[in-house]
Amino acid sequence: MSKNKKKGKGTTSRWILISVLVVLAGVTYFLFFSGMSRTGNETYIQIDEDDNIDSVYAKLQPLSTPQGFWVFKQIAGVMGYAKKIRPGRFVVGSSGSLQTSRHIINGLQAPVKVTIRSVRTIDDLATDVSEKLMFTRAELLSRLKSKEVCKKYGFTPETIPAMFIPNTYDFYWNTSVDKFLDKMSEENKKFWNFERKEKAKQAGFTESEIVTLASIVDEETDNEAEMPKIAGMYINRLHLNMPLQADPTVKFATKNFTAHRIYQKWLTIDNPYNTYKYRGLPPGPIRIPSVAAIDAVLNYVHHDYIYMCAKEDFSGTHNFAKTYEEHQKNAAKYAKALNEHGIN
Repeated sequence: MSKNKKKGKGTTSRWILISVLVVLAGVTYFLFFSGMSRTGNETYIQIDEDDNIDSVYAKLQPLSTPQGFWVFKQIAGVMGYAKKIRPGRFVVGSSGSLQTSRHIINGLQAPVKVTIRSVRTIDDLATDVSEKLMFTRAELLSRLKSKEVCKKYGFTPETIPAMFIPNTYDFYWNTSVDKFLDKMSEENKKFWNFERKEKAKQAGFTESEIVTLASIVDEETDNEAEMPKIAGMYINRLHLNMPLQADPTVKFATKNFTAHRIYQKWLTIDNPYNTYKYRGLPPGPIRIPSVAAIDAVLNYVHHDYIYMCAKEDFSGTHNFAKTYEEHQKNAAKYAKALNEHGIN
């Protein structure tokens, strides 16, 4: 055989080998490194504590490409995953089948973003949080209504809303309710830095009292520019030992949150949150206030106003007054506007 024929046969063999390697590389990439999500978009699988291997497969298969699901089953079998299933929330789709499988099998979770909103009640808070994390609404509510649990964090069931600072936080989906509360307590302590604590002290209030007043301010207006002025008005009334007579506290006491008018019969309701009947601050916040409202109270405007009434233009801002006579005029203008618009 000539040298040229041998050379040609050797070249052909090398190309065949290269072709096989390329195909194997392509198959390997297709199976192990291409996206695992069936839709091509990032999605999540939630694995519960009581899941077994069959229920995990049942959850994962509809989310995965056929090849991705096959890869997971092979790796799960080799790794003995059926005997050590880890609960959690895992990404399916942003990474290849190999990496996704590794994350699920090793329990490497994707964090869940939980937003603490400025809401009216702890029931609303519990609904929001339980929709994001594994524990139930009832579990969280039972803790928040427990005197012992609240005391652990320095609060009472009435003041516990003050522990929650509106923001977005990262949690793992299977975070326990107690770990969740521990984290919220830590975030509260971070929020109350030296500067905020000093301002509260100078104003003559505890941190919980600041938040309680902020909750009233937050209910009075969405206008952040006006919040420090409203806070100053209520602080003036407290200093004068006048009842706050804050309409939002009456709404809270009667659970008439959407009322546009405060009726005379409501003002005599025997409820500690009724600041027409009881002097001083109510027992606790009437909502989880915004950070803007808390800082507005800490940086309240010093002035001589002791009355305010919603403006007749329904702008959400207020007319302020130093005397009751002036306040009565403002109240009459607002009542007239309500009547003209047929608002009860």
